[in-house]
Amino acid sequence: MSRFQWGIVATMVGLNALDGFDVLSISFASPGIATDWGIDRAALGIVLSMELVGMAIGSLLLGGVADRIGRRATILACLGVMTAGMLGAASSGGITQLCLWRVLTGLGIGGMLAATNAAVAEAANARHRSLAVVLMAAGYPVGTIIGGSASALLLGWYDWRAVFVFGAICSMAFVPLVLWRAPESVAFLMHRRPPDALARINATLARMGHPPVDALPPVEARAAKVPVMALFAPGLLRTTLLLTLAYLTHIMTFYFILKWIPKIVVEMGFPAPQAAGVLVWASIGGATGSLILGLLTGRVRLLGLTTAAMLLSTALVIMFGRTQSDLATLSVVAAAAGFATNAGVVGLYALIAGSFPTGVRASATGFVIGVGRGGSALAPALAGLLFSAGYGLQFVAVLMSLGPLIAAVALFALRDRQAG
Repeated sequence: MSRFQWGIVATMVGLNALDGFDVLSISFASPGIATDWGIDRAALGIVLSMELVGMAIGSLLLGGVADRIGRRATILACLGVMTAGMLGAASSGGITQLCLWRVLTGLGIGGMLAATNAAVAEAANARHRSLAVVLMAAGYPVGTIIGGSASALLLGWYDWRAVFVFGAICSMAFVPLVLWRAPESVAFLMHRRPPDALARINATLARMGHPPVDALPPVEARAAKVPVMALFAPGLLRTTLLLTLAYLTHIMTFYFILKWIPKIVVEMGFPAPQAAGVLVWASIGGATGSLILGLLTGRVRLLGLTTAAMLLSTALVIMFGRTQSDLATLSVVAAAAGFATNAGVVGLYALIAGSFPTGVRASATGFVIGVGRGGSALAPALAGLLFSAGYGLQFVAVLMSLGPLIAAVALFALRDRQAG
């Protein structure tokens, strides 16, 4: 791995950090929105789910686009969509407008996730691929830490709209960085063979410190299949279904924790900046879990690590539901739950990146994330309905803890397939 390759990985870490903040910006803003517009928890749960709906659509549609037009072009387009969505959210005058802008923001985030996962897997060499993907995924909680800390300051000075303006500025700032540090991947250019493929590959090889090549090898014969349909071919069908099930169920629990923490803390009687602080602690735990999982990937089998993270998540989410109304204790438990749930998410990203070939890697990532995020949109809304119906945090947390347990079962089944 050259310094230039690690630079591409670092850029993708930053983009995933941006995704992390953009997704949770609505969580930081939600107490102020509920107060300003007088909406109840059921309605707020729907608002919290909207960008997850957009992420599902973006992942499903734009993952395939990234396999056709390239990872870099898709990332740049998604940055434009995310900027527009964040600015629109800041100018919203009501729930309907806000929901539509959050769907648009989610559309860009979903496409970004599919493209960056593929870009990292193709920038890294085989030895460091799992570590690189885990580091990329670890950017997500880092983004919520930095964005949450900034949001806590902004909410002390301005209203909730400032959170979205800050996100839009950050999204725009990444455009020149991507143009400078993230060329199209060699693997994609080799696979698609645009007219200038040789020149672009040699330019990238030079930046990596490698000599140029005189000619590209012959194009491998490929069946004329739509990439998404190729995921259901006999050799990939079971892997696709098991990873999709694991991601879907686990991500529902993940977003229940991250979406509802600020509102739960505010309803305990604490001000919005302190509620954002608890979410920051959950993100610090998530970043720590990502880092530890990444360090262990060279010594312990990734599938086993991810399965263990799922089982730990189940226990800690139940513990989160039993926490009393003490801010310090809630922060510690939120950090522990963030540690386990985020480790599970980044483990799944690495498993997805390593389980599919180049021609369908972004499509596979988009499909798994799209279905997962579409299903996860139910989690904040379902929690809001249960809270409004009078159920307490303990009951709702136990129900949501079933997600990573089901994911662990799916990964055990995947283990049996790989063993066979």
